Order: sequence, then C-alpha cells, then structure tokens
Amino acid sequence: MTTGHFKEGIAGGRLSPEAYADNFSDLHPPLDHHEALVESDRCYFCYDAPCMQACPTSIDIPMFIRQIATGNPLGSAKTIFDQNILGGMCARVCPTETLCEEACVRETAEGKPVQIGRLQRYATDVAMDEGKQFYKRAKSTGKKVAVVGAGPAGLAAAHRLARHGHEVKILEARPKAGGLNEYGIAAYKSVDDFAQAEVDYVTAIGGIAIENDKALGRDFQLSELTKQYDAVFLGMGLSGVNALRADGEDADGVANAVDFIAELRQTSDLAGLPVGRRVVVIGGGMTAVDAAVQSKLLGAEEVTICYRRGQEHMNASGFEQDLAAANGVTIRHWLQPKKVVSDGGKVVAVELEYTAIKGDKLGGTGETLRLAADQVFKAIGQSFQPAALNGSGQAMALENGRIQVDAEGRTSLAKVWAGGDCVVDSREDLTVSAVAAGRDAAESIHRALTSNGGA
Repeated sequence: MTTGHFKEGIAGGRLSPEAYADNFSDLHPPLDHHEALVESDRCYFCYDAPCMQACPTSIDIPMFIRQIATGNPLGSAKTIFDQNILGGMCARVCPTETLCEEACVRETAEGKPVQIGRLQRYATDVAMDEGKQFYKRAKSTGKKVAVVGAGPAGLAAAHRLARHGHEVKILEARPKAGGLNEYGIAAYKSVDDFAQAEVDYVTAIGGIAIENDKALGRDFQLSELTKQYDAVFLGMGLSGVNALRADGEDADGVANAVDFIAELRQTSDLAGLPVGRRVVVIGGGMTAVDAAVQSKLLGAEEVTICYRRGQEHMNASGFEQDLAAANGVTIRHWLQPKKVVSDGGKVVAVELEYTAIKGDKLGGTGETLRLAADQVFKAIGQSFQPAALNGSGQAMALENGRIQVDAEGRTSLAKVWAGGDCVVDSREDLTVSAVAAGRDAAESIHRALTSNGGA
C-alpha cells in the first residue's frame, strides 16, 4: 500500500498515478501456461469430488482440471461453460475459499487447496481470448422471452434460452449490462473492463438483444411483458440500501457503500474520486470489505470497519478479512452505530454502542465509543424493492420482502419466472449462485415453452 501526503477532509488526488495503478492492479494475477500445468498436477481428481459438490453451478471441477493438465485448455473451458457461462467472472470474484477450495481434499490434508479459481480463470481466459464459441443456437422456436435485468442471473438465463432457439430481449435499468459484475465488486477483482468483455462473449451466441436504461415500473410494466412475450424472467438485483437507524445519518459525508463501489468501478480517473482522511464502514460483509479496502487504496489514512457481532459471524470470508487487514484496515467487532456526529452538516465522528448477545438476542450494553470520521459508508445489506412489480394485475406472491419461487424458479404468476437476489433464500452477492438460478430457470422456461400448452 503506497501512501502520500494527506489533505484534510474528503478529497482526491492524494497519491501518484503510479500508486493508483499499483493499488488497483489485478488482485490475483493470472497463471501462465507452466504455472497452470504445475497447479493442475496437484489435483487428486477425486471420485464424487467434494469440490464439485460445493460449487453452486456443479461444474465438473476434476474434469476441467484434468483437461488443463493434459494440455487441453479449450476443452477445459467448455466443461466450465457447460454449467456456468459466466465462469470467467466467477473465477475472479467467487469466494472459492468458502466454496470449492474449502472442500478440496488438499485443503483438508495439507491446508493448501488446489487453486481451483485461478485454474478456472486460466481456461476461460484462453477460450475468451481466442473468441472460441462452443455453442450454436438451436433452430428458432418462434418463442420470445423477456429478461428483466442484465446481471449474472439474467445473462445466464438469456444465454441458455438463446441456445435453445428462443428470441431473448434483456431490459436493463442501468446504462451498462453486467449488474453486480459491472457495478458491485471491487475494481481490483475485475480489471481491464472484463465485465463488458464477458457480456460481449455471452451475447455473441446471437438471439439476445439488450436495451439499457429500461426500468421495470418506470419504462414498462410486468403486465405488458406477459402480454408481449411467451415468458418472462425477472433477474433484478437489490436496489434498496438498509438504513443505519442511527441519529444524524443524513449528514454530509455519509454514503452507501454500494454507490461508492459503483462510482469507483465506472471512473476513468481514480485521482478524481474523493475519499475521507478517516473513513468508517458499518457492516460485516464483502461489500463492507470492498469499500474499506478501496478507501485505503485511494489514499485514506485511517479506515475502520465496525461490525455489530463477532469475527466468526461476519459474512465476509476469512480471506476477505485478511485482505482488509493486509491493506491497513482495522476491523472492530461488537459495535453498532448510535449517532452520526456532524459539525456544520458534515460528519466529524460516529458514536457507537458496544453490543453483546444476551440469551439468543443481540443487544446494546449501554457503553459507547466515539470514532473520528469525515466519511462513513453504510454496508449493512440491501433490500429488494417490490414496488416495481405493481401494475402487473394479479399480485405476485412475496415472502420476507422478496419474490417467492418454486424449485424451478416459477413465481405465482403464469408465464413469469425469477432468480438471483430478488428471490427468497438467494445467496446475496454471489455471482455463481445467481448464474445457477438463471440457468435453471431458463431450462424450466424451455420445457414449458416446448411442451403441450406452452407456459
């Protein structure tokens, strides 16, 4: 981590251009050919491999690693894409340390798993760099499907539907496709505009049209889509941000971590991004870590994550927590925000209360702590905004504020499926889980459209 002269308050341009470039370089540089062969040779190619069972998209991991080991990276890429067409991004952003690599027999035996994520990136990068397409569209079915949201779930659904010969129209509320992959992850996890390269790769199959700046509930209604299309897939993300529920949280200098991350991902001038001298991030997930680490990399002097429970309860993986610590971020546990202290409307400190578990409930102890801060990021979770579903005619069944679906992704409305963060029991922030939901819903839609009676 390179540091420089710190200006007072929220400002940009604290570091040299070289420091910004170094700080936001690729977190996990790609393996070269020799490194990939050496790493693939570490795999035991287990029968009924636990790593495969731990993958939400059920990629045949031993098979794709064996294909790398035998000098067939394109065959390896196809094995990956057969189950996960966004395997390139998942290789970069998946918390493999809590999924496939945690389940790896090498991890159990030696504490050093096979680097499955980096091997997956190696294979998919070879295929994408060569522009190798493994799938051709089936003969046109004459059926049209609308996909709402061009995030991981929507893109995976669209690709699988296009493979089956359906015409797909994706309606995306933001200016660019990609969803979480484009707007919601740390810049150092996906460099060189990879999210857009992957969108181009996915849509190259044909039969997929994307319209940007088209929001459900504003530019079109669900009832319109069900009339115009044979089926609809809802793959919207989480647009709401949970409040701190602390006094003074409207002060200047308090912002949503997801907005900060999105702005950073879209900027072409890191020096122009303002960041505080003393930053406090409230939350315990990957979004909190992404916001905290990137604040430090932009030139913040002190960055502190405050989480209301203990280290073992944090949604951020051990790797993410270690990454934060390695970049000089302090993580403090058992603290919840009580008040944002401001001076002249601008945040100057955060007052927090120590917490403890009493019985089976978390509560405040009454003891407080004040941390100086000129910038505060809220990273305590996002929520689905169901208001956009209004105007659909019959009300859609919701549960816990999200769309209720069956095992195939069907909603309570005829012709409408859903998947990703907008549905009940989704695993938030995991690209791989959204891909699996979109893929599986697309197969259900295809079965419905090609069986007697349609959807």
